Amino acid sequence: MNYKIVWHSLCLLLTAVGIAYFIFTEDYLYSGIIFLVACYFLIQLIRQQNYLQKQFKEFSEAVRYRDFTRRYSTKNKSASEKELFTSFNLINSVYRKISSEKEIQHQYLSEIINMLDAAILFYHADSGKVELINDAFKNLFETPHLGNISGLEKRNPDLYEKTLKLKLGSQQLETAFSNKGKIKLLIQLSEFETENTSYRIVVYQNINKAVDETENQAWQKLLRVLTHEIMNSIAPISSLAETLNERLEHIENTGPLKDVKTGISTIKNRSEGLLQFAKSYRLINKVDQPNFKELSVAQLFESVYQLLEPNLLQKGIELDIILKNIRLRVMADQHLLEQILINLILNAMDALQNTAQPKIKLIGIEKEDEIHIQISDNGIGMEPELLEQIFTPFFTTKKSGNGIGLTLSKQIMLVHNGNISVESIPEKGTIIHLKFPNHNFSSISVR
Repeated sequence: MNYKIVWHSLCLLLTAVGIAYFIFTEDYLYSGIIFLVACYFLIQLIRQQNYLQKQFKEFSEAVRYRDFTRRYSTKNKSASEKELFTSFNLINSVYRKISSEKEIQHQYLSEIINMLDAAILFYHADSGKVELINDAFKNLFETPHLGNISGLEKRNPDLYEKTLKLKLGSQQLETAFSNKGKIKLLIQLSEFETENTSYRIVVYQNINKAVDETENQAWQKLLRVLTHEIMNSIAPISSLAETLNERLEHIENTGPLKDVKTGISTIKNRSEGLLQFAKSYRLINKVDQPNFKELSVAQLFESVYQLLEPNLLQKGIELDIILKNIRLRVMADQHLLEQILINLILNAMDALQNTAQPKIKLIGIEKEDEIHIQISDNGIGMEPELLEQIFTPFFTTKKSGNGIGLTLSKQIMLVHNGNISVESIPEKGTIIHLKFPNHNFSSISVR
């Protein structure tokens, strides 16, 4: 109870009674004096009420703006004020504790979300305001900040369009452009509502490596079966044709026998060609266990250049080696990596046959978590529909090609825990990206 207010109210009541009494007895002097006393108590009562009102208002404003840092002093206060201020302090203390727990929980959840490999986008369903993007989203789509989901349209129009078309609760397999090139994404959208608004959470999972490995395993199984069956079927035919051909060699070539010998010879040659064809595809399933060691990228480039220099000079093709950090190193199998580079440069040379001022660039780039090796040319390029098929076994655009070069390159990159991707524009050229894990050998001098 606020005794000060009770005391002022009681005094005000007594002075009112006194004023009434002296007016009734026509003693106006005393009634005037008591009236002044009554005014004093009334002013004190109003001041006390205003003071408490001001304290309530300030406390309400602090609660409204979530400011619970103020501490109300209870020293030299009346019992009622002390009780009120103690209650204010207790409320502030409870809210500070709740805020601290929420902040810890928020930081804990943020750390967990940022540790996830999947990219996450959290935004308001109505306004599009982005509440959160995790580190995986920032890195994968090279978007350090996103205030509104509409901002994604400028940075990555394809991803923005696919995000808006997502169906609630379903998982969709899409392709999109990222810092790793064109990748396969498993995207899922969920939504929840609060009292005031609704929120959407979009999860983008990069399944490129998993899909590549699954496809690779499937192709390996298929190729093992096909080559096994082809060789088992063709080998006896080839052997039989060769035996018959040898026996017919001692017989004079007359009439129909000559045609028979020609037919048998054709069967023999074709069956040997099919056997050789099947053997070449066995290479895809026979990538040796790699012998990993630290390789100098500069020395690797130089070795490949020396090997191909006669061909380049003969065809008038300029090869530029671009390497800002000559101490750049990569953990790889030297023979397998050389095999990839030679194959890719030979492909680039084929693409430059009818190009004026043909040029190939061999580039080494160090990034935070990856080492990039790029092979680019200014040749004929490829149509988008071809890009989808170039890593498929058996697929080739060359008349004399067997369709295993890029498939083998992809197999080798998977063994190195890396990946290979291609960018190409018709009539402008092609860039092939080889990406390896960065083991931070930059500080080690080249031996």
